[in-house]
Amino acid sequence: MESKRAIIAIALSLVVILGWSYLADHMGWNGQPAPQTPQEQAAPQAAQQAAPQAAAPAPRSEAPVFLPSAGREVAVVTPLYKAVLHSGGGVLKHFSLTRYRTAITAGAPAVDLVDTAATVMSPLGLLVNGQPSWSTGQWSFDGGDLSLAAGQSGSLTFTGEVDGVRVVRELTFNADTYLISEKVRLAPLAEARTVRLGFTVGAGNLSPNGGQYDHTRVAWLQDGSFNEKTSASDLEKGVQETGALGWGAVMSNYFLVAAVPAEATGVTMKGKLQEGVYRVAMERGDVSIPSGGETSAACSYWIGPKDRELLKDAPNHLAEAINLGWFSIIARPLVDLLVFFNKYVGNYGVAIILLTVVIKLVFWPLSHKSYKSMEQMKKLQPMLQKLREKHGDDREKMNEEMMRLYKTYKVNPAGGCLPMLVQIPVFFGLYQALLNAIELRHASFIAHLPFTDMVWLADLSAKDPYYITPIVMGATMLLQQKLTPAPGDPTQAKIMMFMPVVFTFMFLSFPSGLVVYWLCNNVLSIAQQWWMLRKA
Repeated sequence: MESKRAIIAIALSLVVILGWSYLADHMGWNGQPAPQTPQEQAAPQAAQQAAPQAAAPAPRSEAPVFLPSAGREVAVVTPLYKAVLHSGGGVLKHFSLTRYRTAITAGAPAVDLVDTAATVMSPLGLLVNGQPSWSTGQWSFDGGDLSLAAGQSGSLTFTGEVDGVRVVRELTFNADTYLISEKVRLAPLAEARTVRLGFTVGAGNLSPNGGQYDHTRVAWLQDGSFNEKTSASDLEKGVQETGALGWGAVMSNYFLVAAVPAEATGVTMKGKLQEGVYRVAMERGDVSIPSGGETSAACSYWIGPKDRELLKDAPNHLAEAINLGWFSIIARPLVDLLVFFNKYVGNYGVAIILLTVVIKLVFWPLSHKSYKSMEQMKKLQPMLQKLREKHGDDREKMNEEMMRLYKTYKVNPAGGCLPMLVQIPVFFGLYQALLNAIELRHASFIAHLPFTDMVWLADLSAKDPYYITPIVMGATMLLQQKLTPAPGDPTQAKIMMFMPVVFTFMFLSFPSGLVVYWLCNNVLSIAQQWWMLRKA
């Protein structure tokens, strides 16, 4: 039956697309970096090149006498994070997110986007002519720690002499966002200079518990298009792009560490996985510094979660880092609707169920038409079987007789699968929405198995620890098969019956939020089929 062949093709396509990440992870194509030894973490590393942009030269006032000072830690505390920098060049040592924890267990530490391994690579470090300014130059810092309340902002200024150039770094922090702004002033100590200037960011594994559906990767925006490189083997070799680059970043599904040059043209982005640390550098060459004058450059950094509301105000379309794939035009409003429901019910699991109901109601007429077509095809099965027996050796004649039969009884053989094709973009849009929504990270649905103290669906971004929901989901798929007219072809029938097993296996490691959606959708579909069978 043609409609059944189409349904099988659709189902197999879903298996290939959804199972690709699992297969790639199993085969090592999307491998994550191997755990580091303490010796590897402690080993000093050469800085990777990068660079933002330089502004036009400007007159400068008489510079004070430069006196290097001993290095020390400087803390910046806001309601959103605690950052610890080193006064010797302004590199980051830690960046802890106040509102995000590493686990759902009580007392779990805050997420630190600059862990011990990343600290060795000196993220936020400035590069001058490709050299690490924090280790090749001399620095002074006269300020103190910053403690910012909501609505406040503050700056730290680091002054250094690097490769014959006076460098002044001014980093501005805002208590209401994860965006950090930097302005750099460059002045030659003697004659005019031309230098390459670069800004770097780096992070370790940002998705340690993400499995095959959440990889740490390097991403960038080039000519207005989102690009990313996930393969660890490719990143160990390094990636380099030049042109109109809005930003470069290390990111996972939920967190983002990005460098955003003030001007996107003429920038080179370099990304590399080095000793377990993902590094990105934005570099601009030929920055001219006139004798007796100053040249300024600017760059912003985002170090924090992929918060959609806050990223809307970030420069250079940084919000595009929340990449929802081909069906983003569908996925974005679905996330908005999910957040809307949660405001009223206070539970993202319940919000997912409500969203599923809404989607099912929207597609109710199409589903109704699909089931009706299937029922009509079911009534024709005896006649179709006779045609197969009569014209089995003459496929052209058999097809001709089958089309005449469809026309006589006014049945569209594709009527059962066309509505499914329309719904596929919605499914993939929702798949991406649920997989990348920071709101679902550590969001609880049913914290414990009923009548026990066993932690169950306490984190909708993690898999079901007891595999209850995917197994029940597979059972509902099997029940759907029983309610659906069987294909006339025995081979097709066997393939269709095998699909619940395939989907159950895939869903075992899916984030539980996705499994809840699929399970709820199956239950509603079964109810609709049962209702139609009673009416028939």
